[in-house]
Amino acid sequence: MDPIAAARAVVEKRHPAARAAFLGGSILSERRTALSDLDIVVLLHGTPAPYRESLRFRDWPVEMFVHTEDTWHAFVEREIRRRRSPLLWMCADGLLLFDTDGLGARLGAEARKLAVAGPPAVTAEELEDWRYAITDLLDDLAGTTDQAETLFIAAEVARRVGELALNASGSWCGGGKWLARRMDAAAPGLATSLHDAVREALGGKIEPLVGVTDEVLAQVGGRLWAGYRRGGTP
Repeated sequence: MDPIAAARAVVEKRHPAARAAFLGGSILSERRTALSDLDIVVLLHGTPAPYRESLRFRDWPVEMFVHTEDTWHAFVEREIRRRRSPLLWMCADGLLLFDTDGLGARLGAEARKLAVAGPPAVTAEELEDWRYAITDLLDDLAGTTDQAETLFIAAEVARRVGELALNASGSWCGGGKWLARRMDAAAPGLATSLHDAVREALGGKIEPLVGVTDEVLAQVGGRLWAGYRRGGTP
């Protein structure tokens, strides 16, 4: 069974009264792999939404995100504040599987509009937080002689540098593979540079990773450590 037919079938079986459904993710793109799952957003009138479930259907791995119209808006709004919204993109880029009353068309159009508008602008305080955290990691990287520590510090530097580059440029962010994909689109070459630099760091040569990191930091004011201060919550 092809992925579109399988997606329709699993929604019909589990939620025959659904108002609309989208199929999103890598399964419809050239990035599809043998392990790609069916990412399905289902819109219901009410309970049992909202919930998320992972399951298998006719040998297909399925990730199902079940919402009402109201919970869809609430979840998207919350995710947008974090500048990464998988739910938004599954509907903006996904395939509308069916639409019984026009809700799918409305939410798809809204998702595309929000995706094009971009995430909220990063604040000066947030930029300082990133600069400080990355500076602290660079000091740890320079000071460690432990290979296991180097592995995790270098990986964390790469993740945070990627997030900083995307957020500072006003681009959408992502996690895991989607961080690399967002970088490919918004900061061409950065993911490859970080990949190569992390490999060098694991071999004992940290200078390339430090160099790439400093290039990104320079775009937002450079390293920050002395003078950084944040108030606490009682």
